[in-house]
Amino acid sequence: MSFRIGQGFDVHAFGDGDHVMLGGVRVPHSQGLVAHSDGDVVLHAVCDAILGALALGDIGRHFPPTDTRWRDADSRMFVRHCRALADDAGWHVVNVDATVIAERPKVAPHAQAMREAIAADLGIDVSAVSVKGTTTETLGFTGRGQGIAAMAVCLLARSA
Repeated sequence: MSFRIGQGFDVHAFGDGDHVMLGGVRVPHSQGLVAHSDGDVVLHAVCDAILGALALGDIGRHFPPTDTRWRDADSRMFVRHCRALADDAGWHVVNVDATVIAERPKVAPHAQAMREAIAADLGIDVSAVSVKGTTTETLGFTGRGQGIAAMAVCLLARSA
C-alpha cells in the first residue's frame, strides 16, 4: 500500500467581529479574523496538508486571495475541493490531526463539533480526525492575542 503525508500551517490576525470560524464551526469570540475567505485557520491548514501530500502546491494556488470569487467563502468548500483532488488522483484521506494555536478562544468546548465537520467534508469517520488546542504561554503574536494559528497533518493512502 502506498502512503503520503502532508503538513499545513495557517495564521490570521484578529480584527473586528464577534466570532471566528474554526474547523467549520462558528465559535463566539470578542473578535473576528482578518481574511479574504472566512479565515478558518484549521480548515486552511487541513487543505494545505492534503495539497502538500498530493504535491499540488498550497491553498493560495487553488483559491487565490486576489480572486473575488473566494471573498468571504466558506472554507468547508475548500476542504471538499481538496478531497475531490485526492479522490481524482487515486488517493483517500486516512486521518487528519490539527492543532489550534491561540490563547483564546478555547478550543476544547468546540473540538467535537470541529471533528464532525471535518470528518463529514472528508468522508471519513470522526475517529480519524483529531482537533486540539494549545497556547504559547503568552509568548509571540498568538500569546499577545494578536491572531490565531493552526497546523495540521494528514495521511493519504492509495485507493484500492
